Amino acid sequence: MRSILVHADHDAAFEGRLQVALDLARRFEGHVTLMIATPLQQFVSFDPFGGTYFAAEALARAQADDLALEDRLADRLGKEDVPWDIEMADGDIVGALAGAATLADLAVVSLPGEARDGRGAPSMLAGDLALSTPAPVLALPQGTKAIDHDAPVLVAWNGSPQAAAALRAALPLLRDGRPVMLVAVGQDDGAFPGTDALRYLSRHDIHAELTLVDRGTATVEERLEEQAVALGAGLIVMGAFGKSRLRETLFGGTTQYLVTKGRFPLLLAH
Repeated sequence: MRSILVHADHDAAFEGRLQVALDLARRFEGHVTLMIATPLQQFVSFDPFGGTYFAAEALARAQADDLALEDRLADRLGKEDVPWDIEMADGDIVGALAGAATLADLAVVSLPGEARDGRGAPSMLAGDLALSTPAPVLALPQGTKAIDHDAPVLVAWNGSPQAAAALRAALPLLRDGRPVMLVAVGQDDGAFPGTDALRYLSRHDIHAELTLVDRGTATVEERLEEQAVALGAGLIVMGAFGKSRLRETLFGGTTQYLVTKGRFPLLLAH
Protein backbone atom coordinates (compact mmCIF):
# COMPACT_ATOMS: atom_id res chain seq x y z
CA MET A 1 0.00 0.00 0.00
CA ARG A 2 2.42 2.61 -1.25
CA SER A 3 -0.09 4.98 -2.89
CA ILE A 4 -2.81 6.11 -0.47
CA LEU A 5 -5.68 8.39 -1.53
CA VAL A 6 -7.63 10.38 1.08
CA HIS A 7 -10.93 12.21 0.73
CA ALA A 8 -10.12 15.73 1.95
CA ASP A 9 -13.01 17.96 3.00
CA HIS A 10 -14.05 20.44 5.68
CA ASP A 11 -15.88 17.80 7.74
CA ALA A 12 -14.92 16.92 11.31
CA ALA A 13 -14.00 13.33 10.38
CA PHE A 14 -11.25 14.43 7.98
CA GLU A 15 -8.64 14.66 10.74
CA GLY A 16 -9.13 10.98 11.51
CA ARG A 17 -8.85 10.00 7.85
CA LEU A 18 -5.65 11.99 7.52
CA GLN A 19 -4.07 10.48 10.64
CA VAL A 20 -4.89 6.94 9.52
CA ALA A 21 -3.48 7.61 6.05
CA LEU A 22 -0.28 9.10 7.46
CA ASP A 23 0.16 6.12 9.79
CA LEU A 24 -0.32 3.71 6.88
CA ALA A 25 2.13 5.66 4.73
CA ARG A 26 4.76 5.43 7.46
CA ARG A 27 4.05 1.74 7.95
CA PHE A 28 4.33 0.87 4.25
CA GLU A 29 6.75 3.64 3.20
CA GLY A 30 4.01 5.11 1.06
CA HIS A 31 2.79 8.37 -0.47
CA VAL A 32 -0.40 10.23 0.55
CA THR A 33 -2.58 12.04 -2.00
CA LEU A 34 -5.35 14.31 -0.75
CA MET A 35 -8.32 14.83 -3.07
CA ILE A 36 -10.43 17.98 -2.60
CA ALA A 37 -13.60 17.80 -4.71
CA THR A 38 -16.03 20.68 -5.28
CA PRO A 39 -19.36 18.99 -6.14
CA LEU A 40 -20.82 21.28 -8.81
CA GLN A 41 -24.18 19.50 -8.83
CA GLN A 42 -24.92 20.80 -5.34
CA PHE A 43 -25.01 24.33 -6.73
CA VAL A 44 -27.60 23.60 -9.42
CA SER A 45 -31.34 23.76 -8.69
CA PHE A 46 -34.47 23.17 -10.76
CA ASP A 47 -37.90 24.80 -10.60
CA PRO A 48 -41.19 22.96 -11.22
CA PHE A 49 -41.40 24.38 -14.76
CA GLY A 50 -38.11 22.89 -15.90
CA GLY A 51 -35.91 25.93 -15.32
CA THR A 52 -32.34 25.51 -14.15
CA TYR A 53 -30.57 27.85 -11.76
CA PHE A 54 -26.86 27.93 -11.06
CA ALA A 55 -25.82 29.36 -7.69
CA ALA A 56 -22.69 31.05 -8.97
CA GLU A 57 -21.96 33.02 -5.80
CA ALA A 58 -22.29 29.94 -3.59
CA LEU A 59 -20.01 27.99 -5.92
CA ALA A 60 -17.43 30.77 -5.87
CA ARG A 61 -17.45 30.72 -2.05
CA ALA A 62 -17.06 26.94 -2.01
CA GLN A 63 -14.15 27.10 -4.44
CA ALA A 64 -12.51 29.81 -2.34
CA ASP A 65 -12.98 27.66 0.78
CA ASP A 66 -11.39 24.70 -1.00
CA LEU A 67 -8.41 26.78 -2.09
CA ALA A 68 -7.99 27.94 1.52
CA LEU A 69 -8.19 24.29 2.64
CA GLU A 70 -5.51 23.38 0.11
CA ASP A 71 -3.23 26.10 1.52
CA ARG A 72 -3.77 24.95 5.11
CA LEU A 73 -3.13 21.34 4.26
CA ALA A 74 -0.01 22.14 2.26
CA ASP A 75 1.37 24.10 5.19
CA ARG A 76 0.60 21.29 7.61
CA LEU A 77 1.82 18.41 5.46
CA GLY A 78 5.05 20.24 4.80
CA LYS A 79 5.90 19.48 8.44
CA GLU A 80 5.17 15.72 8.15
CA ASP A 81 7.70 12.98 7.40
CA VAL A 82 5.55 11.46 4.63
CA PRO A 83 5.65 12.33 0.90
CA TRP A 84 2.37 13.88 -0.23
CA ASP A 85 0.51 15.85 -2.86
CA ILE A 86 -2.90 17.52 -3.17
CA GLU A 87 -5.29 17.18 -6.10
CA MET A 88 -8.42 19.26 -6.73
CA ALA A 89 -11.42 18.48 -8.91
CA ASP A 90 -14.73 20.07 -9.85
CA GLY A 91 -17.39 17.38 -9.86
CA ASP A 92 -19.13 14.82 -7.73
CA ILE A 93 -17.16 13.36 -4.86
CA VAL A 94 -17.45 9.71 -5.91
CA GLY A 95 -16.37 10.46 -9.48
CA ALA A 96 -13.43 12.60 -8.40
CA LEU A 97 -12.19 10.00 -5.93
CA ALA A 98 -12.73 7.12 -8.36
CA GLY A 99 -10.69 8.89 -11.01
CA ALA A 100 -7.87 9.66 -8.60
CA ALA A 101 -7.93 6.09 -7.26
CA THR A 102 -7.27 4.53 -10.67
CA LEU A 103 -3.60 4.06 -9.77
CA ALA A 104 -3.97 4.09 -5.97
CA ASP A 105 -3.42 1.12 -3.67
CA LEU A 106 -6.00 2.30 -1.14
CA ALA A 107 -8.69 4.98 -0.85
CA VAL A 108 -9.57 6.29 2.63
CA VAL A 109 -13.03 7.73 3.32
CA SER A 110 -15.37 8.05 6.28
CA LEU A 111 -18.61 6.31 7.09
CA PRO A 112 -21.50 8.75 7.59
CA GLY A 113 -22.33 10.06 11.03
CA GLU A 114 -25.80 10.84 12.33
CA ALA A 115 -25.33 14.40 11.13
CA ARG A 116 -22.82 15.03 8.38
CA ASP A 117 -21.10 18.37 8.21
CA GLY A 118 -19.04 20.03 5.50
CA ARG A 119 -20.88 19.90 2.17
CA GLY A 120 -22.03 16.42 3.07
CA ALA A 121 -20.49 13.37 1.46
CA PRO A 122 -23.03 10.87 0.07
CA SER A 123 -24.24 8.41 2.70
CA MET A 124 -23.18 5.52 0.46
CA LEU A 125 -19.81 7.06 -0.44
CA ALA A 126 -17.75 4.04 0.67
CA GLY A 127 -19.91 1.52 -1.16
CA ASP A 128 -20.30 3.58 -4.32
CA LEU A 129 -16.56 4.22 -4.45
CA ALA A 130 -15.83 0.50 -4.04
CA LEU A 131 -18.06 -0.13 -7.06
CA SER A 132 -16.35 2.60 -9.09
CA THR A 133 -12.68 1.75 -8.69
CA PRO A 134 -10.53 -1.40 -8.52
CA ALA A 135 -8.69 0.06 -5.51
CA PRO A 136 -9.80 -1.20 -2.09
CA VAL A 137 -11.64 1.31 0.08
CA LEU A 138 -10.90 1.80 3.77
CA ALA A 139 -14.03 3.27 5.37
CA LEU A 140 -13.64 4.67 8.89
CA PRO A 141 -16.38 5.31 11.45
CA GLN A 142 -16.75 8.89 12.60
CA GLY A 143 -14.24 9.74 15.31
CA THR A 144 -11.67 7.12 14.27
CA LYS A 145 -8.13 8.46 14.77
CA ALA A 146 -6.08 5.29 14.25
CA ILE A 147 -6.23 1.68 13.10
CA ASP A 148 -5.12 -0.89 15.67
CA HIS A 149 -2.73 -3.09 13.68
CA ASP A 150 -2.56 -5.64 16.48
CA ALA A 151 -6.33 -6.13 16.83
CA PRO A 152 -7.97 -9.15 15.19
CA VAL A 153 -9.41 -8.87 11.69
CA LEU A 154 -12.79 -10.32 10.78
CA VAL A 155 -13.16 -11.36 7.14
CA ALA A 156 -16.82 -11.60 6.09
CA TRP A 157 -16.73 -14.68 3.86
CA ASN A 158 -19.50 -15.84 1.55
CA GLY A 159 -17.42 -17.47 -1.17
CA SER A 160 -18.19 -14.73 -3.71
CA PRO A 161 -15.74 -13.10 -6.14
CA GLN A 162 -16.28 -9.84 -4.23
CA ALA A 163 -15.20 -11.46 -0.95
CA ALA A 164 -12.16 -12.95 -2.68
CA ALA A 165 -11.22 -9.53 -4.10
CA ALA A 166 -11.45 -7.96 -0.65
CA LEU A 167 -9.34 -10.72 0.88
CA ARG A 168 -6.59 -10.25 -1.71
CA ALA A 169 -6.67 -6.48 -1.24
CA ALA A 170 -6.39 -6.83 2.54
CA LEU A 171 -3.22 -8.95 2.52
CA PRO A 172 -0.86 -6.12 3.61
CA LEU A 173 -3.09 -5.48 6.63
CA LEU A 174 -3.33 -9.15 7.63
CA ARG A 175 0.34 -9.79 8.14
CA ASP A 176 2.47 -9.31 11.29
CA GLY A 177 0.80 -12.17 13.11
CA ARG A 178 -2.47 -10.46 13.99
CA PRO A 179 -5.39 -12.87 14.46
CA VAL A 180 -7.53 -13.34 11.34
CA MET A 181 -10.97 -14.92 11.48
CA LEU A 182 -13.05 -15.81 8.42
CA VAL A 183 -16.72 -15.75 9.34
CA ALA A 184 -19.31 -17.38 7.10
CA VAL A 185 -22.93 -16.74 8.11
CA GLY A 186 -25.13 -19.65 7.10
CA GLN A 187 -23.81 -22.31 4.76
CA ASP A 188 -20.32 -21.93 3.31
CA ASP A 189 -21.51 -22.81 -0.19
CA GLY A 190 -20.18 -20.01 -2.39
CA ALA A 191 -18.06 -20.38 -5.48
CA PHE A 192 -14.94 -20.34 -3.30
CA PRO A 193 -15.25 -22.32 -0.03
CA GLY A 194 -13.74 -20.92 3.13
CA THR A 195 -11.18 -23.73 3.14
CA ASP A 196 -9.86 -22.41 -0.18
CA ALA A 197 -9.50 -18.96 1.38
CA LEU A 198 -7.59 -20.43 4.34
CA ARG A 199 -5.27 -22.25 1.94
CA TYR A 200 -4.68 -19.04 -0.01
CA LEU A 201 -3.83 -17.11 3.16
CA SER A 202 -1.48 -19.83 4.37
CA ARG A 203 0.59 -19.39 1.21
CA HIS A 204 1.14 -15.82 2.39
CA ASP A 205 2.12 -17.03 5.88
CA ILE A 206 -1.21 -15.87 7.32
CA HIS A 207 -2.75 -18.58 9.46
CA ALA A 208 -6.44 -17.77 9.82
CA GLU A 209 -9.39 -19.59 11.33
CA LEU A 210 -12.80 -20.25 9.76
CA THR A 211 -16.00 -19.95 11.77
CA LEU A 212 -19.43 -20.96 10.47
CA VAL A 213 -22.22 -19.02 12.17
CA ASP A 214 -25.87 -20.02 12.12
CA ARG A 215 -27.95 -17.11 10.88
CA GLY A 216 -31.06 -18.03 12.82
CA THR A 217 -33.62 -15.22 12.80
CA ALA A 218 -31.02 -12.44 12.57
CA THR A 219 -29.73 -10.72 9.44
CA VAL A 220 -26.27 -11.47 8.07
CA GLU A 221 -25.03 -8.03 9.10
CA GLU A 222 -26.31 -8.51 12.66
CA ARG A 223 -24.45 -11.79 12.96
CA LEU A 224 -21.27 -10.25 11.53
CA GLU A 225 -21.37 -7.38 14.00
CA GLU A 226 -21.98 -9.79 16.88
CA GLN A 227 -18.93 -11.79 15.82
CA ALA A 228 -16.84 -8.62 15.40
CA VAL A 229 -17.73 -7.49 18.93
CA ALA A 230 -16.97 -10.92 20.41
CA LEU A 231 -13.65 -11.07 18.54
CA GLY A 232 -12.64 -7.52 19.50
CA ALA A 233 -12.05 -6.85 15.81
CA GLY A 234 -10.21 -3.75 14.71
CA LEU A 235 -11.23 -4.19 11.08
CA ILE A 236 -13.87 -5.94 8.97
CA VAL A 237 -12.84 -7.06 5.48
CA MET A 238 -15.71 -7.67 3.09
CA GLY A 239 -16.72 -7.73 -0.54
CA ALA A 240 -18.95 -4.84 -1.57
CA PHE A 241 -22.37 -5.50 -3.06
CA GLY A 242 -22.62 -9.19 -3.73
CA LYS A 243 -26.20 -8.22 -4.61
CA SER A 244 -26.78 -5.28 -6.91
CA ARG A 245 -26.37 -1.74 -5.56
CA LEU A 246 -29.99 -0.89 -6.45
CA ARG A 247 -31.35 -4.03 -4.79
CA GLU A 248 -29.50 -3.34 -1.55
CA THR A 249 -30.57 0.31 -1.56
CA LEU A 250 -34.24 -0.64 -1.99
CA PHE A 251 -34.41 -3.75 0.15
CA GLY A 252 -31.37 -3.56 2.39
CA GLY A 253 -28.34 -5.80 2.54
CA THR A 254 -25.07 -6.41 4.29
CA THR A 255 -23.04 -3.79 2.41
CA GLN A 256 -25.80 -1.18 2.57
CA TYR A 257 -26.08 -1.62 6.34
CA LEU A 258 -22.39 -1.66 7.18
CA VAL A 259 -21.48 1.37 5.03
CA THR A 260 -24.30 3.48 6.47
CA LYS A 261 -24.71 2.24 10.05
CA GLY A 262 -21.63 0.11 10.74
CA ARG A 263 -19.47 0.64 13.83
CA PHE A 264 -16.21 -0.93 12.64
CA PRO A 265 -13.57 0.17 10.12
CA LEU A 266 -14.26 -1.57 6.82
CA LEU A 267 -11.93 -2.69 4.06
CA LEU A 268 -14.16 -2.96 0.98
CA ALA A 269 -13.53 -4.23 -2.55
CA HIS A 270 -15.67 -5.20 -5.49
